[in-house]
Amino acid sequence: QVQLAESGGGSVQAGESLRLSCQSSRYSNGRYCYSWFRQAPGKEREGVAVIDDKDGSANYADSVKGRFTISKDSAKRIVYLQLNNLNPEDTSTYICAGYRPYYTDPCETNARMQDYWGQGTQVTVSS
Repeated sequence: QVQLAESGGGSVQAGESLRLSCQSSRYSNGRYCYSWFRQAPGKEREGVAVIDDKDGSANYADSVKGRFTISKDSAKRIVYLQLNNLNPEDTSTYICAGYRPYYTDPCETNARMQDYWGQGTQVTVSS
């Protein structure tokens, strides 16, 4: 069983930045995909970024492309999400998740595919 723990959320002004961290309790045994999702009250959960921990390739939702960056430190078992140029629409609970993909399938931010979820960290952006 893998446990994921997020940190780094907070309250910021529009235009500011935050860096979120997702600490895994175990080293990945084989290839894994790690994602960041976000969910605001009354809205559907949105996958914002995903990274392949084997080669570091990443994909982003259009809503965050160019502003958010996902990265990893495999030695520390941490996946980061750098949030730049935040706006009030980014206010949400940010949740990390992970799953083992099937062979060479690309990593996806599909909530139904995730094996493990963290508890989330709150990001609040005021104008």
